[in-house]
Amino acid sequence: MVCLGNICRSPLAEGILQHKINKRGLNWIVDSAGTAGYHVGEAPHHLSQKVAKQNGIDVSKQQCRKFVREDIIRFDKIFVMDVDNYNDVKKICGADWNETKVDLLLNISHPNENRNVPDPWYGQEDGYHKVFKMIDEACEKVIENFS
Repeated sequence: MVCLGNICRSPLAEGILQHKINKRGLNWIVDSAGTAGYHVGEAPHHLSQKVAKQNGIDVSKQQCRKFVREDIIRFDKIFVMDVDNYNDVKKICGADWNETKVDLLLNISHPNENRNVPDPWYGQEDGYHKVFKMIDEACEKVIENFS
């Protein structure tokens, strides 16, 4: 799961998907990263933590990290939160780019519509609830499509 800073959206996506796969007993590895290194080593945004916790998910132990070129090789599927993240991942991957591995997360729940998960960073708590709902629905489809 990839967003810009790995502080709001992708930590939620990692936590939500991990929660769903744990409930189903799937043996998947889930991780998240940001295309920019603004928050490396930090915990997710306090509102991401709050909204996740209100939904029974603890993301407080996650640490932000930067997406690296090796991630395209290491992971089978990479979901990005918006078109800018997609383009940044493509640039970071360089010659290792593999478009079959990377997609917008919301294309799972809304195929071929190229919808973005909005970044709630500058908004209020309600934006984090909206983002949680979008990501939760998409993660349910990820489970359906890949298990």
